[in-house]
Amino acid sequence: MSVYGRARPQTTDRLRDVVELRLPAESAYLSVLRTATAGLAARLDFTLDEIEDLRIAVDEACALLLPDARPDLPLTCRFTLEPDCLEVNVEATTNAGRTPGRDSFAWTVLTALAGEVDASADPDGTVTITLRKHRGGNAEA
Repeated sequence: MSVYGRARPQTTDRLRDVVELRLPAESAYLSVLRTATAGLAARLDFTLDEIEDLRIAVDEACALLLPDARPDLPLTCRFTLEPDCLEVNVEATTNAGRTPGRDSFAWTVLTALAGEVDASADPDGTVTITLRKHRGGNAEA
């Protein structure tokens, strides 16, 4: 397991904090991601309900990826902290390399909990689920 953080400049010359966790692609390590999610959302002054929604959403995103994840490669979770938004990218190299179905119940749950949800797959089989939760439910237009 590795953990590191870094700051990257935005186009507005502000700095965003980025925290990345790499864990074994096993459900036994998901409690680490839930705890990190809660701590980082609290840092952005999310409400307790918003924090719990994010914890569940990150857990659900991992649950979508882990069944097909290659066990020899890590599950990566990247948190990007903005003034009123937390973006979470959950990424795993999978055997099939397919994104989750957007018409599934799990996708509906993710959208309800996180607000903005997207998924992509790279040719190497890496699947990324991106969650964006705005504090107070305010999405930027």
